Amino acid sequence: MKRSLTDGYVSKVIYRVDGASDTYKFRTTGEVGLPRPSSLVPYADLTESQVLTWVKARIEELNKVDSKNPSVAQIEAIVENGVNEQKTLTTGTGKPWS
Repeated sequence: MKRSLTDGYVSKVIYRVDGASDTYKFRTTGEVGLPRPSSLVPYADLTESQVLTWVKARIEELNKVDSKNPSVAQIEAIVENGVNEQKTLTTGTGKPWS
C-alpha cells in the first residue's frame, strides 16, 4: 500500500489474486487508486479485511465507469481459468521435429 506518512491516508493498493487446485496455481495482480475519504481510519488500525473491502469496491466503481476495467467477478474468473488451463491444456508450444 502507498500511504501518506503525515496522516496515514492510503492512496494506492497493489493487490494479488491467487488461485490453486492441487499442484496447479495461477496469479494475477493489479492496482487501484483510492480516493481520499472524508474521515481516515488510523493507519495502525487498518485490517486486511477492511482494505480488501475498499479494493473490491473501487474495482467495481471503476468497472461501472469503464467496462474495459474488469469487475471483481471477471478477475476471479481470470484466475480460475488460469488454473483450469493448466489442468487441461488447450494450447502448446514447440515443434514436431528435433
